[in-house]
Amino acid sequence: MRKTILIMALAVATTAGAQLVNVKSVERIQIPENTEMKVAGLSPDGSCLLLTTQTNKGLQKYDLATGTTEVLSTEEGAGYNPQISADNKQVVYRETSIDKRNLRRATLVQRSLLTADRKVLLKGSRDLNGFMMRGNTLMTVNRKKLAVRPMTAEKAVEAPMVSISNMQLMLTENGNTRMLSPNGTDKSYIWPSISPDGRHICYYVAGNGCYVCDLNGQNVQYIARDCRAAKWLDNNTLVAMADQDNGEVLTASAIVVYNLQGQMQTLTPATMMAMYPYASADGKHIVCSTAQGEAYMISLE
Repeated sequence: MRKTILIMALAVATTAGAQLVNVKSVERIQIPENTEMKVAGLSPDGSCLLLTTQTNKGLQKYDLATGTTEVLSTEEGAGYNPQISADNKQVVYRETSIDKRNLRRATLVQRSLLTADRKVLLKGSRDLNGFMMRGNTLMTVNRKKLAVRPMTAEKAVEAPMVSISNMQLMLTENGNTRMLSPNGTDKSYIWPSISPDGRHICYYVAGNGCYVCDLNGQNVQYIARDCRAAKWLDNNTLVAMADQDNGEVLTASAIVVYNLQGQMQTLTPATMMAMYPYASADGKHIVCSTAQGEAYMISLE
């Protein structure tokens, strides 16, 4: 009965705004009963979730077919933006620590999703600005130096990469890193991502909203204020959360999609308090967490 009511509510919610996607189903994922858990990622093929705590401590793999959970890390920061390779075999994540001088350091770890193999790629760095999986290639930026590491025997292909340094939007392209910050250096930038075709950058300006620009930082398009933590669903569509609070606690949050023309569609009711969506590589599945510690899978036609 609960699932029926939810789907009926969602059917109403998806009629708000433009019809950008067709929702086939919305199902609760029976992750381990732990209100501290939230979704931290989805494998490209949609077969497993990455789970972490509300503070991004630790990382677990949850197999959607078997319902089994495997602990990948118990360290601080492991749940912040982990990256899975295109062949679904490797995950890369950071583990953060505080040294004797009270400075934060990051260790970059590669872990097999098929075996227990674990490899440290970068140890105790103060200068890791960001990392990104593009296909089966890992790209990292450290002190504005690009490192490209293939995860398979395939030839590594360098692609544009975005990162944040000192709250400014950075672009790494052709081995060079430069500040982009299309809205000015007096702004703070968060949640950057680059479109699958490598032509557009999505980012959020704190206090203002979500924007999209090209790789030159030109043709800036305002998307919406309520388009937070956006991910690319395809080259023309973003999936994000539209959350509200009373200044202290979250009061409502919905998963929404926007296209680059600014049209919006709501996928979940605000009372569900769904947050932080992740999409599969084919754009057919979206997973998200709720403020109550639940996880949901939104399947698209």
